[in-house]
Amino acid sequence: MTSLHIQDVSRSFGDVTALAGVSLEIRQGEFFALLGPSGCGKTTLLRILAGFESPDGGRVTLDGADLLALPPHRRPVNLMFQSYALFPHMTVAKNVAYGLERERLGRAEVRRRVHDVLETVGLTAEAGRRPHRLSGGQRQRVALARAIVKRPRVLLLDEPLSALDKKVRAEMQLELKRLQNEVGITFVVVTHDQEEAMSLADRIAVFKEGRVEQIDAPVTLYERPGTPFVADFVGANNLFTGTAGEGGVDVPGIGLLPCDADVAPGTPVLLAVRPEKVRIGEGGRLSGVVVDVSFYGGVSHVSVGVEGRSGPVLVATQGATRVTSGSPVSLGWAAGDAVLIAQ
Repeated sequence: MTSLHIQDVSRSFGDVTALAGVSLEIRQGEFFALLGPSGCGKTTLLRILAGFESPDGGRVTLDGADLLALPPHRRPVNLMFQSYALFPHMTVAKNVAYGLERERLGRAEVRRRVHDVLETVGLTAEAGRRPHRLSGGQRQRVALARAIVKRPRVLLLDEPLSALDKKVRAEMQLELKRLQNEVGITFVVVTHDQEEAMSLADRIAVFKEGRVEQIDAPVTLYERPGTPFVADFVGANNLFTGTAGEGGVDVPGIGLLPCDADVAPGTPVLLAVRPEKVRIGEGGRLSGVVVDVSFYGGVSHVSVGVEGRSGPVLVATQGATRVTSGSPVSLGWAAGDAVLIAQ
C-alpha cells in the first residue's frame, strides 16, 4: 500500500532549480532514504513534506488526501531536526511532553505517553535530567522520542546522526531501525552518508541536481547501479568507458575486459566492477603495478596502476594481503561480477 505519493514536484529559488519534477511513492511503514550530495534537492523535498516550503508545481498526497492543502501544524507529519533543537531549561520528560501539552491533552494521558515513549527509547532513568547532562546519543534519543510521542504517520529525519561520533553513530543506526520496526511509523530520512542510507533504509532514492537517478533496495542499488552517476556515487567502483564487444567491453588503451554483454556490439557503455570483485592472481586480463596497500580492520585496500588508465584500479581483499607496493600483479574478475551501464 502506498502511503506517501509525490508526483512531479518542482521547486526553484531564482535561477537555481532545487527540484525538477520529482516523483516518488513511499509505502506505509517503510524506512525510505533520500541520498545524494549537498545541494541535490533532498532537504528541499523534506521541507515541502513538512510544510516549511511550498512547491512551484506538483502534488503530494498521504493515503489519497492532499497533504499540501494542510498547514504544517495540521499535517500528520513530524520533523526531527539535525540540531535536535531541545529546550535546555527543560528536563527530558518536559521536552518530550511539550508537544502533547500544546495540544491540551489531559495530564494523565501526557504522563502515560511520555513514560511509554521514554521506555521505548531507553531513557526512563534520564527523565529528570536536562539536555546538557546527556551524551550526544542520548540527546538524539530525546529528539526522537519527542518526534514520535505525537504518533505521526510519517516521521521526517534531516541528517539525524551527523552530530554523533563514528561509534555512537553506528549504535544509533541500529537503534533507529529497531525503533522504526517497533513503532511502525513511516520514516523518511535525508542523508549524504551512503553507509547510513545502506544500513537503515528499505529503499533508497538517489538524487542528482534536483532529479531522481534511481530508486531501489540497498543491495540492488549497490550491485546493479542504473546510471553512471549512481555507479560512481554509491560505494567505491572501478569504471571503464568503452564499447560492447564479443565477450566483454573493449576499452581504448586497455583491451577487452570481461563482462556479460547483452547489448549490441559497438554500443557505447560504462563497465563497472566493485573492488571486492577484483581478484589478484594469474591469468587476469589486466597487468599493473601496486601503487599502495592499506589495511582497514580485516580488509586490505590495494591500488594498482594499470597502463592505459588514468587512475588506479581498486581491489579489496579479506584480511592482510601479501602484495606490497611496487609489485607487478595480474588482475581479473568473473564476467558476471561486472555491470554494464548505458552511456
